[in-house]
Formats: sequence, C-alpha cells, structure tokens
Amino acid sequence: MMTRRSFIQQAGTLASAAMVIPAYQPKGRYRMGLQLFTVRAPMARDAEGTLKHIAGLGYQELETYGFNSQTTSYYGLPAKTFAERLKEYKLTTPSGHYDLNRFASGNLDDLKQYVDHCIEGARVLGQSYITWPLLDAGDRTIDKFKMVAERLNLIGAQIKPAGLEVAYHNHDFEFLDQNGQIGYDIILKETDPSLVKLQMDLYWIARASKQTPNQWFKRAPGRFVMWHVKDMHKTSRDYTELGNGSIDFPSIFPDAKLAGLKHYFVEQGGNFAQDPLRSIADSAEYMKRHPL
Repeated sequence: MMTRRSFIQQAGTLASAAMVIPAYQPKGRYRMGLQLFTVRAPMARDAEGTLKHIAGLGYQELETYGFNSQTTSYYGLPAKTFAERLKEYKLTTPSGHYDLNRFASGNLDDLKQYVDHCIEGARVLGQSYITWPLLDAGDRTIDKFKMVAERLNLIGAQIKPAGLEVAYHNHDFEFLDQNGQIGYDIILKETDPSLVKLQMDLYWIARASKQTPNQWFKRAPGRFVMWHVKDMHKTSRDYTELGNGSIDFPSIFPDAKLAGLKHYFVEQGGNFAQDPLRSIADSAEYMKRHPL
C-alpha cells in the first residue's frame, strides 16, 4: 500500500522530471526500451509526467500496454495526442500489447474488426508490431494453441498491407507438458514465419522452459525480433530489478543477432524494491553498464 510519504516522494520525482536530461544512454546496438506495464500505476496518475521522467532516465523506446479500441486512445489520451507527447520527449514506440487474447476463440469477424482498430492506433503511433500478450486461463490447451496459431496467421495476413507484423509474447504456461506436447512448439511450428514473429520474455523462459534462449534461437533463427528483459529474484523467483536476480543476461545478449533481435524492453511486473519509478531507474543503470 502506498503511504502518504511515498506518494509525496513519487510526486516530487515526477514534478522534477522536466529538469532531468539524459546525460548518458547505452552505447549498444539497440535503443533502450521499456514496457509501460512496469509503470502502469504512475501512467494512470500522470501519463505525461511519467513519460517525461522515463525519457530523463535515458529510455528511448516504449512498448505500450493498454489500448481503448472504442476511442483509439492510449492512457486516456487520443492516439494522436499520445504520439505528440512521445515526439516531444524524443520517445518512439515500435510495439504495443493489444488485447488479442480476448479473441482466442469466438467470432472471427469480431477479431477482424478489433484488429482494424489496432492497425489504426498502431499507425498513428508509428508502431511496427501488434503483439499478442498472453492467453487467458481457459485458452491454454493444446487444441486452443492450435486455434491461436491459426488466428495469428490470419492477423499477420490482415495487418501486412499496413506495413505491420504480429508477434506472440510468451509466459510460463506455453512450456507446460501436456501429454508430451507443449504449446510453444505449436506456436513455433504452426505459424507462418513470414507473418508471425516472436517476443521472448527472458524471465519466463528462465523460469519455465527446459531449453535456454540460445537453444530456442537456434530452432528459429531470426524470428525472435523482440525481447522482454526481466530478472528473477534469487530466492522467491519473483520479478526483481535487473542485476539483482539470477538471470545471466551477459550470456544471452551476444545471441541477439542469431535471434533476429530488433527491439528490447525492460520490464518488471511487480515486486518493486521501492516503487516502479525507482525500479526502472535501477534497471536503466544496469542496461547502461551492460548495453545490448
């Protein structure tokens, strides 16, 4: 629970963000990215101030989380206004997580209509990828994975004329054994590589997969165009700030070319040592020391 003191401290951090100029950014090949789910609470309170603060920490790219298809808006702002704010703070957004999981089964016409709205929003923001973020609990059977693979192919074909691609983001349930099969194999094998890309969450791979990222990259070189860079607490195995956990990122980062990496996003879904703004600052410092 946020105390009055922590709220005031966080508010002060945001208020002073305008004066923060990123003095140093990672000198790696890739622009330092952040998945906005990490800062969903600050974004809900003050989207513009939070964006300003993120830019001040040296982040250059963002992955959106949350899209209102009825109003074509993000974080309470019309897509055009949100795009203007990003431009003002020299931020770009190559990908967004969209609620495609709501259409894992059901009417294909509803899916198509929703994807049309996603295309509209993504094009305003200049995104390249519409990312399928998860599967709901009832949609994790082998048969459902096959249906999802079919729908990913349909989405990929639908958005290709708009210059967009669809990507699938993994969690842990894709790697659960189901009578000798796992869902991730189905996603990998039954989607068209020319239409469907993959966004690898390094935390969930470390926690649930029997294969290392390198082994997955070798199975489908070039398809893992995005990564979520997220660390795992050494004791609880929950999320933690980059560098505080057990994932050996320096052993993974050299495989970026094999993977086909184009963008990465720092993410921490919770278990913040202090608060999300402090956590993204600490993780940014890690990426500056270990640039991709």
